[in-house]
Amino acid sequence: MKQLNQGPRLAEILRLLDERAFWTVSELAQRFEVSEETIRRDARQLEQSGVVQKVHGGLSATSNKIEAPYRIRLRENAAAKQHIARKAAELVSDGMTLLIDSGTSCHWLARNLASTRNLTIVTNSVEIAHEVLGNPGQRLLLAGGQINPIHNAAFGPEAQAFCQRFAPDLTILSMGAVDAERGLLDFDADEAAFKQSLLGQARRIVVLADHSKFTKSGFIQVAAFRDVQDLVTDKEPPAALRQACAEAGTRIHIAEGESNDLPQTGVSLARAGG
Repeated sequence: MKQLNQGPRLAEILRLLDERAFWTVSELAQRFEVSEETIRRDARQLEQSGVVQKVHGGLSATSNKIEAPYRIRLRENAAAKQHIARKAAELVSDGMTLLIDSGTSCHWLARNLASTRNLTIVTNSVEIAHEVLGNPGQRLLLAGGQINPIHNAAFGPEAQAFCQRFAPDLTILSMGAVDAERGLLDFDADEAAFKQSLLGQARRIVVLADHSKFTKSGFIQVAAFRDVQDLVTDKEPPAALRQACAEAGTRIHIAEGESNDLPQTGVSLARAGG
């Protein structure tokens, strides 16, 4: 095959993965007449979009029927979620125990924590478990029960009971909507019930929500602002939302940089308890 520039080559790799679910790096390097390192760079770029998955020795498609709904959400506002994940990772220290829920922002966070040592990670998400499994120095505890095929996660009583056994240093939740008057909300009743079940044991709750969640209308309240110690987002929230966080003592972290953390006048900036 004639050597292609990056854009056409990426498109052709995606087409090949539609034809066959797995290709080795060496096969693709030979096919495109480029180095294996070039293919690995392509793989990293494609993986960030959520449409392919790097596996040992090659690339795998992620568009089978079970994965499709989750992978579609993983690609939505992917750049913003990755910025949020990197910012949230700054709250994590070696030796912590984390409870991470099944949201796609949490998926990107798990990926950003791959090099953090001595972590214990509790999750109800098959996807996040896949990210964590095999990371050196990390212990994985996976909640069981019936798996929701839309979220690739367990939400039922078994998963709730399992997670309620732990008092993690950080409980990290993604959220479907953030509303100045109604607090932190979601759309799926089972997912919301699972998150609600975690509040009582949490020492410090961190919510990940990109700016699109500020204009969505979730209809199931998961938590009030007073329950949440940290909100990590990618853009400055509207004034009413900033005020609600300030009154509750919820620290806002904006993903562009630490200097953009918003001070909360007259309230605790980083509460450690619920």
